[in-house]
Amino acid sequence: MIEDCIFDDDKINEECGIFGIFNHSQASFITYLGLYALQHRGQESTGIVSSDGKILYRHTGMGLVRDVFSSRQILNDLQGNHAIGHNRYSTTGGSFMINTQPVVINFKAGQLAAAHNGNLTNSQKLRNQMENDGSIFTTTTDTEVIMHLVARSKSPTIAEMIRDSLAAVEGAFSVIFLCKDEIIAARDPLGVRPLSIGKLGESFVVASETCAFDLIDAQFVRDIKPGEVIKISEKGLETLWILPKKASKYAHCVFEHIYFSRPDSVVFESSVDDVRRAFGRQLAKEYEIPKNADFVMGVPDSAIAAALGYADGAGLPFQIGLIRNHYVGRTFIRPGQENRDFSVKVKFNPIISMLKDKIIVVVDDSIVRGTTMRKVMKLIRAAGPKEIHLRISSPPIIFPCFYGVNMSVKEKFIANNKTIEEIREYLDVDSLHYLTIDGMLSVLPQEKRSHFCCACFDGDYPISVEDCIDGQPMGCNL
Repeated sequence: MIEDCIFDDDKINEECGIFGIFNHSQASFITYLGLYALQHRGQESTGIVSSDGKILYRHTGMGLVRDVFSSRQILNDLQGNHAIGHNRYSTTGGSFMINTQPVVINFKAGQLAAAHNGNLTNSQKLRNQMENDGSIFTTTTDTEVIMHLVARSKSPTIAEMIRDSLAAVEGAFSVIFLCKDEIIAARDPLGVRPLSIGKLGESFVVASETCAFDLIDAQFVRDIKPGEVIKISEKGLETLWILPKKASKYAHCVFEHIYFSRPDSVVFESSVDDVRRAFGRQLAKEYEIPKNADFVMGVPDSAIAAALGYADGAGLPFQIGLIRNHYVGRTFIRPGQENRDFSVKVKFNPIISMLKDKIIVVVDDSIVRGTTMRKVMKLIRAAGPKEIHLRISSPPIIFPCFYGVNMSVKEKFIANNKTIEEIREYLDVDSLHYLTIDGMLSVLPQEKRSHFCCACFDGDYPISVEDCIDGQPMGCNL
């Protein structure tokens, strides 16, 4: 018997990646490339909306960018010189075609599209209020809540309507809007999620990560500031603020540096690769180096930079011990349930000649439930090393996140249920150490250490989570 199965992976996933471009003759194609670069931020669905100055054109679908935009004709049909795009991983709202983005509405000011990254902690409260007032919703996403607020605003311009709507929501959001002749981009006042602006010739581009700029040969200009609403039009850039003045406190998601972002991106004004290597070096400082260790290896791909940093800090060689199959998607067909480790074996394969009879240090970026990590360690153990010493380049995850990350039920976190020694025994490794919170923050620029949200490690939530029930955001369908 064979069956379709979801890949059993307890890695953390973020909600989505967003991209936009203003004033380019190949706007839809450039947006397609930008979404390709941001594919790691969401694989459930993708979409592009374009404008020719009069009409908005939309194409969305379930699956990867390459599958949804499978022909040049699809992109040709997305006419115009302005476009925004979206890759989705659902946190609020299920994984259904109706929830694909960008969302498009028709309202009193014309057509408006939006692509959103983040999670609103008061979205269900706002939705309930509007439904009681007679509003009708067609999706279960936060984005539609924002669009209803825009439509209700009495302000004279679309940019000001958007500013009004964002002042009414709480939580984490980076969002790009498109109307017939403007793009408006904004970040929440604490800057939880990244959003950057660049320049491609005479065109302005906006993206969740700077790696999208690199692919299209655009020049990074700067981050959109927390609380900033930027209007891009034929007149250039104009800034509005969600709050009367710029916030003095920020709460950047530290997991962007630990895991989410591509290592070739610059996020929160720091190189992701540099920060991850620094995490690894700090990890080597905090605990005794395993005696007679032969080499350091990382779990591909997100932990490689931290493993290189650890090897440098420990004075040990770095080696490739696991090969990753990069052609495994979110779903695959596997034989029956008799081999419960198949989901890891299809993704990773050990190099037995490298691992056999060796004392190895394995570095990974995080542990959530621990189920996949246990299978990976079992796979490595079967290759015959003498000892396995596991090092994690982030602190133990104990508290749920409500700001656009799929970890909202703390009972599922292994570090919430077991001591580190119990986790070591569960994973069957010879030693286990996590990076400390103080050590993690110590490698970040000194003037910015207080600017990061570490709530999943210490429970100190920078944005109210009062509208959450039983450890889960209201409206979240994960």
